[in-house]
Amino acid sequence: MDVQHEISATRRTVGSRTLEAGEAALVTVSRAFPTDVDDLWCACTQADRIARWFLPVSGELRLGGRYQLEGNAGGTVTACDPPRGFDATWEFGGGVSWIEVRLDPEGAGDPAAARFTLTHIAHVDDDHWRTYGPGAAGIGWDLGLLGLGLHLGTGAGVSPEQAEAWSVSDEGRAFIAASGEAWAAASAEAGMPVDDAEARAARTVAFYTGAEV
Repeated sequence: MDVQHEISATRRTVGSRTLEAGEAALVTVSRAFPTDVDDLWCACTQADRIARWFLPVSGELRLGGRYQLEGNAGGTVTACDPPRGFDATWEFGGGVSWIEVRLDPEGAGDPAAARFTLTHIAHVDDDHWRTYGPGAAGIGWDLGLLGLGLHLGTGAGVSPEQAEAWSVSDEGRAFIAASGEAWAAASAEAGMPVDDAEARAARTVAFYTGAEV
């Protein structure tokens, strides 16, 4: 795998939004894939396909339904507009954040291409954000998009066990480190002091790889 190519293929931005409960951060990943919007929608909303690139999921994947990702977050589907996108709560570790997924055609060329854009919305006034910053969610989504690209490009599936083993390989550690650097740059571009952005990213990379900061 060309790590830098994979990192460069994804757009990353950090922003903010004011919610009723206070200020929230927006962590956004966006990447184009060699497929059409309908196929991308199926890959992101059908349980059997989600399990092939992300995690096994149970529950009701419909508007108002509850879902649970194995060993990870669960939540409720709060909006659904097939095949353009959906919104859901992201409930993990006693906290609640939100995700917004949008799917759009990428140009008018042949072969078809479609863009996946996910925004993760989280409160910024907690210890987790102050410690790890946007990379805490961003690196995880980078890994997810890597799996989605593999699935869409080859039809192959990746088990959670395979993904975990790869993440501690030399190639996996290099990808996670490069992702952390990219999120530090996105944080700095959004106005976070560079030293702070790099320190948070380093702690996040260490969390994912088991390295010491």
